[in-house]
Amino acid sequence: MLPVGVVRIDAIDDERLSAFRSVPDPDLLTQLGFFIAEGRLVVRRLLAHSRLETRALLVTEPALASIGDLVAGRPALPAFVVTQEVMNGVAGFNFHRGCLAIGVRPPARHWREVADAARRIVVLERVGNADNVGAIFRNASAFGAGGVLLQSDCADPLYRKSIRTSMAASLSMPFAAAEPWPAVLDALRGAGWTTVAMTPAADASLRAAAQRLGDSRIAIVLGHEGEGLTPEAMAACTHRARIPMAGGIDSVNVATAAAIALYETGSGVIFRGGCRRKMTPGPFTTPPG
Repeated sequence: MLPVGVVRIDAIDDERLSAFRSVPDPDLLTQLGFFIAEGRLVVRRLLAHSRLETRALLVTEPALASIGDLVAGRPALPAFVVTQEVMNGVAGFNFHRGCLAIGVRPPARHWREVADAARRIVVLERVGNADNVGAIFRNASAFGAGGVLLQSDCADPLYRKSIRTSMAASLSMPFAAAEPWPAVLDALRGAGWTTVAMTPAADASLRAAAQRLGDSRIAIVLGHEGEGLTPEAMAACTHRARIPMAGGIDSVNVATAAAIALYETGSGVIFRGGCRRKMTPGPFTTPPG
């Protein structure tokens, strides 16, 4: 027996599924004020999130079984059970995760609201790959950052691929548009923030910069996957930092760079469940500059 509010649908053209036909069109979803969460783990986290509204669910029988406890507690939430064939037809591609949710985009925050509530943030310029943005959100969450600011050319953190790659961290991590750019960096500096520009320049050192920062409020600033930060953004930062590489290698993926920088500037300390725990440096910790 299906939980209250759950309806089985067998026809691809059923009008009740119309909202899910926008899945391949992220611009339309954004205009409508929605986002798509996909996959059982991500949808579970969306349903458990008290501040985000879920508008509807589209699931296969196995997926429903995995999130049924949360669905049963929300009888007013429309949930449609379909076959894999119907799922693929409605989504417009072969979707094998068996679980889609339409979420309502939260109101946009001002970047000052995000920064004022944090001690460390990540600031992104022209990071256009959704997987990279998602991975940066996941790393920011893992290493205790308080928010992410994104210049307008960055990928949408609420695009379905970004959400999936972030393991739903972009649903809970505070974020805001970093506009006007790069004036935001000047404003952060004026508010007492230390802004650290990540760069492959040989005369910069992440470890040396991290040791000088102490307990200051820190913004890790990362740029385009291929070109890095623009000269204007670089000039607006207070510090430059480079991750040492093996010979012949000049850089790592931007999400990896974010993780290393967050670890180093956090002095190896993370917070889990309110407990302060010292992390043991491993063999891949960056050496002294």
